[in-house]
Amino acid sequence: MQFPSLHSASSVPASLKTANSTRVDDLPRSGRAALRYVVFAVIAVCGAALDLLTKHWVFAWRGLPQQDNAFWILKPYFGIETSCNPGALFGLGAGYSHLFALLSVAAAIGIVVWLSWGQAIRDRWLVLALGLVMAGIIGNLYDRWGLWHSAGVPEIWHNNVRDWILIQYPAPWQGWKIVPWPNFNVADMCLVVGAAILVGHAFLLPPPETEPAPASSKNAPSK
Repeated sequence: MQFPSLHSASSVPASLKTANSTRVDDLPRSGRAALRYVVFAVIAVCGAALDLLTKHWVFAWRGLPQQDNAFWILKPYFGIETSCNPGALFGLGAGYSHLFALLSVAAAIGIVVWLSWGQAIRDRWLVLALGLVMAGIIGNLYDRWGLWHSAGVPEIWHNNVRDWILIQYPAPWQGWKIVPWPNFNVADMCLVVGAAILVGHAFLLPPPETEPAPASSKNAPSK
């Protein structure tokens, strides 16, 4: 008694093999993309939350900026000191908080566009870098919108970014005199690390490989 034999792999039509392989390949790719969107959101939200929580805790502990407000962890190199920054990263562009707020919103929109339409979501390093940059944007934008201060805060500090990390270092160009680095916060660190990853990605990592053409196009008869 003979049983009907199953089709071998070589007897399956090429069109069916191509269709099946395409569907199998597409499912993992879409799953990876969805997972990377989640990773991006987690990095952005957790980074911004850490920034805002540390700002709130330090300013509640040390108070508003004042003279001799430093708490030294490793004197005179590393400590905690509250300060308010009216400009951008590390005090650059003082007095343009509203402009930097608008630029931050534009940058956040650009990141979302880059992830989705620009296909940056396919690259795990870009997901990490853009998540950190978004965390920094959210943390400092919260301050620039004036959402942190109450009625008792002097107007001169309104819409300023709260900084609290104090670093001083010996400067060889000043005879090894101890000089302060501009105070910064967790959001600034996220921005710097994210930007460094973007630069390293652009210059050090090889470009992504292009996807191979579908098998159906290779098997199509030439005209």
